[in-house]
Amino acid sequence: MSRLFLFRVTLACMVVGFTAAAQTPASRTLIAHRGASAYAPEHTLASYRLALQQGADYVEQDLAVTRDGVLICLHDESLERTTNVEELFPDRGTLDGVTGRTRWLAADFTLAEIKRLDAGSWFDPKFAGERVPTWEEAVQVVGDAAGLYPELKAPALYRARRVDMARVFSDSVTRLRLERTPGKLIVQSFDDQVLRELAALLPHTPRTFLIDNSEGARWLTASGLKTIAGFATGIGPSKLLIDQRADLVRLAHATGLTVTPYTFTTRGPATRFADVRAEMEYYLATLGVDAVFTDNPDRFPRDGAR
Repeated sequence: MSRLFLFRVTLACMVVGFTAAAQTPASRTLIAHRGASAYAPEHTLASYRLALQQGADYVEQDLAVTRDGVLICLHDESLERTTNVEELFPDRGTLDGVTGRTRWLAADFTLAEIKRLDAGSWFDPKFAGERVPTWEEAVQVVGDAAGLYPELKAPALYRARRVDMARVFSDSVTRLRLERTPGKLIVQSFDDQVLRELAALLPHTPRTFLIDNSEGARWLTASGLKTIAGFATGIGPSKLLIDQRADLVRLAHATGLTVTPYTFTTRGPATRFADVRAEMEYYLATLGVDAVFTDNPDRFPRDGAR
């Protein structure tokens, strides 16, 4: 019986309302954060393929919506960090009144325009010519080799533009028949409103509520977790929030929520751990989290192996 199958069974039990006490803990689960993004440009097909080669159980896709309503895989709201959009469309940027920076928002470009961009050279010249993939392309590349773990990015931006991101996404799930395999798909967001909408649109799809450091005090209490359980099946806190609260995983599990912290990487600041493998092992074995987001799928500790 595979690790991924066990994790999918556990998630399915949570969705249909089994109590945490009746659940068997899932095998440790690896989510490739933006693909194998320590080694290949994030959210490119090259990064997704490498994540599969490195044994990912799930591959994460951050999702944005183009001007013509197509879901694409992109972490930022804008294109300038990871593409050559400034070179190809120098006059299409808009001034951000808050930061004072010029940004090239993905929502201002059609899919055809975005497909002209180089999404690989910023990371390493050997990836020149990699393109921003569509959500559908990502689904096709992952295929049956792993699960999908999309995040709906910046729903408030799209609400302000009268774009129903939850509906666009749920329609794609139906079209791509992703709900037919239990556990194939887990959707996540920092935005509780969009998860509430998805709870109605996709009631059988597990939903992870992401929580950053600034929101921990609001949500990570007994009452806050109970509220989350009304619209989500799991939480995705920053790893610091879990490290500061030895009881948090137990409390979340008692509320029927899975726990998947982010992000474990060799590209971040130094930690107190010997390496990223030891850090993930601590969270999985000592703190008891269900899964982790990592940029380094090849460093994931399988079954306690060091």
